[in-house]
Amino acid sequence: MKQLAILSGKGGTGKTSITACFAGLLKKSVIVDCDVDAPDLHMLLHPKILQSEQFQCSKIAEVDFAKCDKCGLCKKNCRFDAFTIDFQVKDLACEGCAVCALVCPNNAITLKDRISGNAYISEIEAGFMSHALLNPGEGNSGKLVTLVRQNAKSLAERENLEFILIDGPPGIACPTIATISGIDACLIVAEPTFSGFHDLKRILKLLKNFNIISFVCINMFDINRDNAKKITDFCHEKQIKVVGKLPFSSLVTQAMIKEKTIIEYSPNSKISKE
Repeated sequence: MKQLAILSGKGGTGKTSITACFAGLLKKSVIVDCDVDAPDLHMLLHPKILQSEQFQCSKIAEVDFAKCDKCGLCKKNCRFDAFTIDFQVKDLACEGCAVCALVCPNNAITLKDRISGNAYISEIEAGFMSHALLNPGEGNSGKLVTLVRQNAKSLAERENLEFILIDGPPGIACPTIATISGIDACLIVAEPTFSGFHDLKRILKLLKNFNIISFVCINMFDINRDNAKKITDFCHEKQIKVVGKLPFSSLVTQAMIKEKTIIEYSPNSKISKE
């Protein structure tokens, strides 16, 4: 089984659009969306959900007002200001640290599991899709990415599929680290802007620490040919192969509006053939 991740180091470079195009060209495979904070691959692949599971990875305080005498120790000791003036728990502020339960003299506070999001296994035209959505304001996105990847691997083994294609999250934080752990290779979609070049260097440095084979594709290279050349020269210096350069095309935006990949929307266009 081979696993390829498509990353960018920053948002908006076009990695999800390219992932969706690859998904349409592959034989039956498992496609994974590891951007659990703001997933959008489903908009192009139109998954039909087969299975869903709740993601519970943190705790939240709960007050039993039959026992609570409103002494105020919980509110006084909470570093996150997670209690209102009448000792209700603020869902988004509570970190589940349990200090309130520890200091409560009446054992009126317990910690309960917090539902932080949902993970899905779906059927798509290209095979199957493993994806998830983290609830607004929740943390532990790295752990949810790990769950999504575990589901993808189990699905590939069960269906005897040989390839997993991963659409990674932007940036280089925990979700990205969870995305690249154990993969075989990574394609980085770069854009020829100052921030795009800067973040390309960051993601390459991260991948080097994990000893992961990396390739680069420069998207919209013709919006700034000077920066595109700088990226090409940098990759040549670092012995990283630039496998493609894609031109800017307004057809891509039109395709997205129609919820289609550019290959589906305009198969004979120059950008599709590139």
